[in-house]
Amino acid sequence: MIDVDEQPLSAFVVAARRVAGDGLVRCSSGNLSQRLDGEHLLVSASQTWLADLTSEQVSICHIADGEHLAGPPASIETRFHAGIFRARPEVNWVLHFQSPAATVLACCDTRPDLNVIIEVPAYIGPVAWVPYRQPGSAELAEAVVAAMETHDMAMLANHGQVTVGATFAETLQRAAFFELACEIVCRGGDAVIPLDTEQIAALRPKGDEDRAV
Repeated sequence: MIDVDEQPLSAFVVAARRVAGDGLVRCSSGNLSQRLDGEHLLVSASQTWLADLTSEQVSICHIADGEHLAGPPASIETRFHAGIFRARPEVNWVLHFQSPAATVLACCDTRPDLNVIIEVPAYIGPVAWVPYRQPGSAELAEAVVAAMETHDMAMLANHGQVTVGATFAETLQRAAFFELACEIVCRGGDAVIPLDTEQIAALRPKGDEDRAV
């Protein structure tokens, strides 16, 4: 058992409500987690609505194996949240969201070039595409963690998206800019002209050249 001060719980609740307020989830879709310390994570509880999350709806789990330690039953996707924290020590937040335009593309059989605004190469980088796996399954968790080892954004077929960040602001910004890029592609169709290879390379952060494509 572990006790958590009210301050980190309250800050987590504010973050979760911001995700919903920005239109990145609806009702009980999506889940959010935060690295609490070297051994523990906070995660939104199963079937909770991020829009009105409370401190009593936050679960505490082990990073090492996703084991539930305190609070209500954790999100069924806790395994991939914990797995990402194990694989990416620099990551402190994981967001599984389901924004409208991005989810449209996640349900299509094409993989459009999403480098249509400068913020995609500058803040998000290459996007991983994960085939459909049963929600909450070990197979999904394994596939998501493998994708996120070398990416900061993943599309889950017929399911949604996953993104990460060192801070909540970085995580939220990635999700918001990604939704904007997907909306442009959905609305503009074949008329949309993506950035070219040289333009993308010039926008990518220094030291990021070797990341997955």
